[in-house]
Amino acid sequence: MARVGLTPERLTQAGAELADEVGFDQVTVSELARRFDVKVASLYSHVRNSHDLKTRIALLALEELADRAADALAGRAGKDALTALANVYRDYAREHPGRYAATQYRLDAQTAADSAGVRHSQMTRALLRGYDLTEPDQTHAVRLLGSVFHGYVSLELGGGFSHSAPDSQESWNRVLDAMDALLRNWPAA
Repeated sequence: MARVGLTPERLTQAGAELADEVGFDQVTVSELARRFDVKVASLYSHVRNSHDLKTRIALLALEELADRAADALAGRAGKDALTALANVYRDYAREHPGRYAATQYRLDAQTAADSAGVRHSQMTRALLRGYDLTEPDQTHAVRLLGSVFHGYVSLELGGGFSHSAPDSQESWNRVLDAMDALLRNWPAA
């Protein structure tokens, strides 16, 4: 019999909160069982193992991030849309560092195809229509933006920009200006 109140959704949410507290890499079914003061075996009727739990957390984080991005992008275009999307990623990573790390968790092909990760790509492509890019340049630009956003955010979260002037926000603004300029003047192949 399942313990009253334990559901896959509740465990996923608790796992996401745990990830934000201790880091995504530290999330295990055992640690979650300790949080609920239950035996590990009692959780296996809800999640198969730590990989399953981490996959569920990744899917939750991708969904949360996609919902925020959709709200931020509504009615925006060009640099305004670019800045809104970039700030959603940065703000989410700052507020939920463990969940943000979960968005980078490797999913199998079918799970990835069924996830909100597809929405992220679609929103980025919609943003890029304002820059008049065609394929394959649009795919290159999606990859570039993802790399720049993730790289900057990861370095910032790791304290990489906290030891020198100018302020990280000033650099972030300059990075977004540079991305906008690059997208407006995309080099010909």
